[in-house]
Amino acid sequence: MKFPLGSSSLNWMYGRGRQSAAIRNLETHNPTSTSHPESDSDLLHTADSYSSIMAIPSLSFSRPTFAKLSPHPYLLTNLSPQSPSTKPSRTNGRAPHEARPVQIHTSSLSHAHGSALVRSGNTTVVCGVRAEILPVTNIPQYRPRSSLQPSTTASDEAADRAELKAYDLLVPNIELATGCAPQFLPGVPPSTLAQTLSTRVYSLLHSCGVVDPKSLRIWHDPSAEAKKTTGEGDASMQDDNDDDESEAEPPQLMAYWVLYIDLLFVSFDGNPFDAAWTAVMAALRDTKLPEARWDPDREMAICSRTRKNPLDVSRGGLPVACTAAVFQEKEYAEAGGLAGENRHWVLLDPDRLEESLCRETVTMVVDCGGVGGETRIRSIEKQGGTVIGRELMRGFAGVAEKRWREVRDAMQ
Repeated sequence: MKFPLGSSSLNWMYGRGRQSAAIRNLETHNPTSTSHPESDSDLLHTADSYSSIMAIPSLSFSRPTFAKLSPHPYLLTNLSPQSPSTKPSRTNGRAPHEARPVQIHTSSLSHAHGSALVRSGNTTVVCGVRAEILPVTNIPQYRPRSSLQPSTTASDEAADRAELKAYDLLVPNIELATGCAPQFLPGVPPSTLAQTLSTRVYSLLHSCGVVDPKSLRIWHDPSAEAKKTTGEGDASMQDDNDDDESEAEPPQLMAYWVLYIDLLFVSFDGNPFDAAWTAVMAALRDTKLPEARWDPDREMAICSRTRKNPLDVSRGGLPVACTAAVFQEKEYAEAGGLAGENRHWVLLDPDRLEESLCRETVTMVVDCGGVGGETRIRSIEKQGGTVIGRELMRGFAGVAEKRWREVRDAMQ
């Protein structure tokens, strides 16, 4: 059977034939051979022909292929351009201190008490808040409260935070959906990253005091119910009720609202904590709980179908997370751990490729909504590396303030 030869096969064969002929011609002019060239020009002409034929053609790859084969040189080439007039940029075209624009959509889920969808670049996360009633009789080691007055002193606020944490009234859970990134496979247990993100969100919820515990309490006030049942009676009955006010039972706390905060990453392209925390804050600000009262006859909480109260998150302000990663010119094995002899770039809001190449990250949570626009640093987390010190941390605080304003405008 004969196969037709394409142009590539003919070129390869023709080139090989020329190569063999040139080699034979060069061998005839070899000084160690018995025959000698007629002139030096013939020898030079033959050598030039041989070198031109044996030259290996240059290979060129597309940008995605280059990024997969050599990710570190690929990012380094973009951050350190050869021309001084060209500004350094990342693989996605952003400047080192430029974050991806954030988009926030609230009330995305119809069967949740509060929800939000947050998209930052190609990272997309959905957050839903579902509230359930927990009677105090189902809480182990419950310590009764007997006051309807709000918390005013610092000790009262500390007790409120301890109450939220002791009774597990805030339960965040993060899931990385199959297909949101190549490394997340189906049929596997929750990844370490998902568990770490859930723990970080849980700790920040309690340390910042985002949720006011009084909006989660369900009271039973016998005196208020007695006034409702009595109504506008005759004067004598009203006087009897006034005399019995001193002997009325004090209000009792009978149940709590427990908030289950579930997050699902639909698309994962780096910096998951900032997106997750933004989704949590947006969903909590969107949460509305039904008006509930305790029915002593049924021994259960009764919820209104029409009246709903927004969740009080004003006391905790609006903390916003801002994450950056440090990219070094030399890889860690080559640099020997010496950061002083190694150029570096601080990349704000890193994507998935940049996170895989950076071994040092810092996350700062700030709240610029204080009195007079005062900035409060609520949390700082740093992992790995020795590049970011005090000076860089001060400069990073200004970058976090700018990010806070961007997220605030997106929520409004």
